[in-house]
Amino acid sequence: MSDIKIKRALISVSKKDKILQLASALINHGVEILSTGNTAELLKKEGIPVVKVSDYTGYPEILEGRVKTLNPKIHGGILGRRNVAKHVQEMEKQGIPPIDLVVVNLYPFERSIAQENCTLQNAIENVDIGGPTLIRAAAKNFESVAVVVDPADYSEVIELLEIKEGRLSLDFRFQLSKKAFSHTAAYDDAISNYLTRITSPAEQQTPSLETFPNVFNIQAKKTLNLRYGENPHQKAAFYQTGKSKEPCVAQSTVLHGKELSFNNLLDLEAALETVKEFQVPACVIVKHNNPCGAAIGNSLKEAYQKAFACDPSSAFGGIVAVNRVVDLELAEEIVKIFYECIIAPDYDSRALDLLRASKKNLRILKTPSVSQWNADRLDIRKIAGGLLVQERDLGQINLDNCRVVTERSPTPAELSALDLAWKVAKHVKSNAIIFATNDRTVGIGAGQMSRIDSVRIGVLKSFQGVAGTAMASDAFFPFRDNVDEAAKAGVKAIIQPGGSIKDEEVIRAANEHQLTMLFTGMRHFRH
Repeated sequence: MSDIKIKRALISVSKKDKILQLASALINHGVEILSTGNTAELLKKEGIPVVKVSDYTGYPEILEGRVKTLNPKIHGGILGRRNVAKHVQEMEKQGIPPIDLVVVNLYPFERSIAQENCTLQNAIENVDIGGPTLIRAAAKNFESVAVVVDPADYSEVIELLEIKEGRLSLDFRFQLSKKAFSHTAAYDDAISNYLTRITSPAEQQTPSLETFPNVFNIQAKKTLNLRYGENPHQKAAFYQTGKSKEPCVAQSTVLHGKELSFNNLLDLEAALETVKEFQVPACVIVKHNNPCGAAIGNSLKEAYQKAFACDPSSAFGGIVAVNRVVDLELAEEIVKIFYECIIAPDYDSRALDLLRASKKNLRILKTPSVSQWNADRLDIRKIAGGLLVQERDLGQINLDNCRVVTERSPTPAELSALDLAWKVAKHVKSNAIIFATNDRTVGIGAGQMSRIDSVRIGVLKSFQGVAGTAMASDAFFPFRDNVDEAAKAGVKAIIQPGGSIKDEEVIRAANEHQLTMLFTGMRHFRH
């Protein structure tokens, strides 16, 4: 079958947006509208002719609306194949007219469970039964029926009905069908994820929810074909999971530049997550998923110049992230060398014009504001045969609550340097060692199998030396050699989680070198 003439439609929607426009268009094309409950009342109130489903089937809504459309006259009208003689004869024999269009969206289950104090009973009452059944039936029979689940599609339906004189094509119905099955799958995923976090059905008040459901369902939509994967021989794509409330790469807009690659997205994520740690103007430059410079300043230009000075050679070909609107002064600095990408909350017009004109391939991304945001809570990674799911590392410390374990206490300047170093260490691959002053990193040792090697590499990578700086370690020191090496390089203050069986030996080393050392009590491994 190709085009079908829409003669009868069933409308039952939770979201009423634009439904009047669609219903009016259907009436203009001579379509009979069947409807239920509040939707029928709304259409009737607005003067749109409508037949209540209970009048159509001759069977009333029962069980407080739990059963409205679950009737053979409805589902026979949807599921009957118009091109199969036996189906047509059976429908005629049973007095079942065909239904050509189903417009349904579902009870707002996710919105209901997101409400504070939502009880299990409230959640259950917002599990739609008739809606998914209608949608799946219409989607299955797309050869004969069109199904619409998203108000965003109403305008296209109206336009096509106008162009095709009340008909909808097979290709369009197939597109709607695929979308409908994805819609019901996501709906069931949400219900499953919620219910499998509850241990007891006896909880009539707000149930306590386990962090991790027994069955973890996730739906992701492909939004981007990537240039390639980690290597050019690997194909890759980006899939978006839901609508995040957090400023992130997934919510960003590409304003300019070459097609994004798999590695670009990983590095953009690393850079943006690091710069989100700072409230004052800040800049982070990332290379191969690790910061190679991070700094704060009175302006973005100042912060960028300090971050760049940490490791100019590694910055080449890197990713730049800032937490303010990019101005012309910063853009003039950025264009001096080659970068893969820049990500920022926005760009003033002169800065954007300069970046576009000067760097044809530079990928320019605009993210939502990073000043205030609600964090997504879970971190998910794929390994062969399964998923690793953990709470995200959103841990923060208050330096006032950290324990000074050495004889010497830190100065205010050292505290500021320790704070900056610790914030950056959280985003560096383990073993992570960060050398910093109060406004910039000066040396970064990342991703080594031995912590002492990270200390040595951090010193080696420093262009200006680490004398007088503070050092952060993402995890405790297993031996005193890290402290000895840091002291030899001139470090004056150290921040680390503590908790090693060698803590006393490590503290004794710090005292011998007249260093100050803080224990945070929190580790920031990043594998």
